[in-house]
Amino acid sequence: MTPANLQSELAPLLTQLQDRPLDAALDAWLNAEYGATSAAFARLKAVCQSGVEQGWLCNREGGGIRYGRIFKPTVDLHGFSVDVVDMEDLAGPHHIHPNGEIDLIMPIKGEARFDGRPAGWLVMPPGSAHRPTVSQGRALVLYLLPEGRIEFTK
Repeated sequence: MTPANLQSELAPLLTQLQDRPLDAALDAWLNAEYGATSAAFARLKAVCQSGVEQGWLCNREGGGIRYGRIFKPTVDLHGFSVDVVDMEDLAGPHHIHPNGEIDLIMPIKGEARFDGRPAGWLVMPPGSAHRPTVSQGRALVLYLLPEGRIEFTK
């Protein structure tokens, strides 16, 4: 697996996300169409797990979190950046999503939850903020950020 495999897996989804509001309706749609039992979810999880194992994903570490931005926002990605984190039973740094955030939660160990949510998608609207927290195990979380915008707080 390579970064190109991840980009090709994301391409059809990103095309459908283009210009959609980041809200509860999008959260419901993603979980219905691309949820934890879907083939698309399984393919994305497999590519991400392979990327972590091969070292091209989550190739940085800080505060017990492995992380990395694999793609900056581009026209090909419809303006989304793509980051992946690898977390186990901990909370990350508080931040704000000026344009919102779309998260794909992929449990790896245990019944891992991200901000209380199980495997699947979590959509956070523009202006939302949180301290990303993985509990009950280990998870990979793929973040889609419109324009790559994120603001870490002190």
